[in-house]
Amino acid sequence: MTLEVHIDKRLGRDFSLEISFVLNGGCLGILGASGCGKSLTLKCVAGIERPDCGRIVLDGVVLFDSEKGINLPPQKRGVGYLFQNNALFPRLTAGENIRLAMPKTGDREERAAGLLERFRLGGLDGRLPRQLSGGQQQRVALARMLAANPRIILLDEPFSALDHHLRENMRLRLGELLRLQGDAIMVSHSRDDVYQLCGRLLTLDGGRVLGHGETRAVFHRPGRVEVARLTGCKNISPARVLSERRLLALDWDWELTTEEQIPPGTKFVGIRAHDFAPVREECPGGGNLVEMAVRERSEEPFEWCVVFANARAAPGPDRATLWWKCSKHAVADPPRFLRVDPAAVMPLAE
Repeated sequence: MTLEVHIDKRLGRDFSLEISFVLNGGCLGILGASGCGKSLTLKCVAGIERPDCGRIVLDGVVLFDSEKGINLPPQKRGVGYLFQNNALFPRLTAGENIRLAMPKTGDREERAAGLLERFRLGGLDGRLPRQLSGGQQQRVALARMLAANPRIILLDEPFSALDHHLRENMRLRLGELLRLQGDAIMVSHSRDDVYQLCGRLLTLDGGRVLGHGETRAVFHRPGRVEVARLTGCKNISPARVLSERRLLALDWDWELTTEEQIPPGTKFVGIRAHDFAPVREECPGGGNLVEMAVRERSEEPFEWCVVFANARAAPGPDRATLWWKCSKHAVADPPRFLRVDPAAVMPLAE
């Protein structure tokens, strides 16, 4: 399956979406903050919204072409869409919602029963949406989407209505489904969801594409400040490049060595909160070492968050702090120093 999307869409005076990508099979994640254009992109692909200009092609079939005047209706696009609000028909039961989406061939009752079981909805066939929990409604919506045998599925925040336990379970089930279904676009503001489920990742901000690449590569080397923030980096400082592999983090007053050559245009540096390693004593010649001046600690269910400053930086109340996420064992016997591996130091452009 190949999906090509090259579209522009303006909403009001203040927002315009300009997005272009090609998906050659697999699951593409679109990661961005609320209001960045993620859901609008899906609606344009599905035919719910009409772009102002551009072209959308699915497996050689033109779904939309502004120059040629082509705009296929949603029901002819072969696209399955899971809405954020589920969009179930309120007067139809769970089973009726699913059967309504099925092609009128074969044993529809048996196929509907199979989908209900797959999504842990057995026994709920006759219930109306208002008689279901939010998570159950979302699972019915997912089953209904798959009932139509779409060529590609579009997932708009698919786990937003689920509690933590069910979210983890559904993430595993959806992962299994995607390995079979294969082709999907999932939009989310959750880095965990896209990291686990999407082979490729597109980051979006203010209607513009920030970056696009293999998901793990984007997390490892985000390249730009906003991409680093979207992928969960909490420690970002303006930086001055000192040499090919050395820079000064200005906010932290800390010289850092990188594993790879620092790329042109680097103006910031990032370190993920989990990438610090505790060091009990200062090592002669030890690189990327910082002495901690702990400002505060907050306990989370399975780890601590330690906020600290560079104890050897110039004194002052405005000294910038860093975050360290660590096991509870590490804080039970707190170290004096932390070290970050050169491979974990991320040079960033604006």
